[in-house]
Amino acid sequence: MKYLLPILIGAILASFLPSCIEDDFTTSPSDILTFSTDTLSFDTVFTDEGTPTARLKVFNRASKSINISSINMKEPSSLFAMNVDGQSGRRFENIEIRGGDSIFLFVECRLPENHGNEPVLSEDAIVFVTNGVTQEVALQAWGQNVTRLRNMRITSDTRFIAAQPYVVFDSLIVEKGALLTIEPGARVLFHDKASLTVRGRVEAIGTPDKMIDLRGDRLDDVLPDVNYDIMAGQWDGVTISAESFGNRMEYVNMRSTVYGLKIDSCADLSERKLYLFNSWLHNSQNTVLESKYAWVDALGCCFSEAAGHVVSLTGGKHNFTQCTMANYYLFSSSWQSILGLYHLLPKDISAPEQPLMEAEFINGIVYGLNSELNVGDLIGSQVFMRNMLFGVNGTNDDNFIDCSWDSDPLFYTIREDYFFNYHVKPDSPAINAGNPAYLPVAGRYDMDGVDRLSDGNPTAGAYQFVPPAQALRRRY
Repeated sequence: MKYLLPILIGAILASFLPSCIEDDFTTSPSDILTFSTDTLSFDTVFTDEGTPTARLKVFNRASKSINISSINMKEPSSLFAMNVDGQSGRRFENIEIRGGDSIFLFVECRLPENHGNEPVLSEDAIVFVTNGVTQEVALQAWGQNVTRLRNMRITSDTRFIAAQPYVVFDSLIVEKGALLTIEPGARVLFHDKASLTVRGRVEAIGTPDKMIDLRGDRLDDVLPDVNYDIMAGQWDGVTISAESFGNRMEYVNMRSTVYGLKIDSCADLSERKLYLFNSWLHNSQNTVLESKYAWVDALGCCFSEAAGHVVSLTGGKHNFTQCTMANYYLFSSSWQSILGLYHLLPKDISAPEQPLMEAEFINGIVYGLNSELNVGDLIGSQVFMRNMLFGVNGTNDDNFIDCSWDSDPLFYTIREDYFFNYHVKPDSPAINAGNPAYLPVAGRYDMDGVDRLSDGNPTAGAYQFVPPAQALRRRY
């Protein structure tokens, strides 16, 4: 027994030794690394600013531990930098990965300003040397020069051109007496909490193939293959002040705001404050378009995705022809109707001194996940709905004229796939539902340049029906 006991104790201790001693290291050239991707790509970033951090996962598929002799950038003066085990740099040595385990590498890049207006590609590679074998992961980043605007007040006529984007970091104010002209294809990007205030006048006039972008300044993806464009609240929005008249927005794609496009009260209907034409305003944390006691006309426009009303109109004078108002807001349940109409009748005494609403809604669509109108009876008002398509049940009368009820327009939008497209499918009841007698000459061609009269009556809403292959080119 006195000999047996030490043997048993030794055997027991030996059984615990593997948990206390590190695994053996493999030196076989066949035991190499695998990676989560062979190319680490950054979305387009502004020059002289850092990129978002990209992540690379490095796997050891072998049963034994691996020692990575070196990890370094291929170019000695690389624009890229990495972080390994909490340390930043461009070269690391003797990095260990246990058998069947992995590590993360984090990569960033800062691209210098270049001499062109188009994005410029910068490339490099991360080089790994393991057991005498060299492996590489490619790095790619596009750098875009921009014009930076900080606390800018426009006091004389100014033109924004399309050559390179403008980035507004705080406030952009068009002062009274000044005109801001935004050329076709121009991109005006807004940083967090930035805004545009118009006290003078703005003319943002694009074309079907060169729409004007008013959007947030995040160009990267929030999810794989899902751009930050889907995120509301990236910038505050646009305010047209009470003293501003004669504004025009044509072929404008404005999105991802806190409060959308807000038109301040003026109670002066002798002059139009805003003309909207063939534009898409969408994705707001509050309302996409809000107008109070003003004259606003919209032709061929799509208004969509808002946590509040998509369009909210109080008093004033309005004509909305061939417009789509839809709500599939992504980030919360919307608590208000898609179209909100206020101060229609003398009984609306919240502001008795302000003008009651005079409005026509023609050849349009109001449809979505929440209620469509905040009022069910327009009798006695000067508000008329003509050849409109609604998803709710209703009946025609002196104010609702030749409208289509309980009708799904069959948009291509798939909310859960982050796919927002307000063209209609081939069997949509919106096709030929518009009345050509109400179509002004200016509205013959839709936002995509499609002729509304090419095949019978116009399709109700902002987009003329086209075959699916053509319709699916438009999305965000």
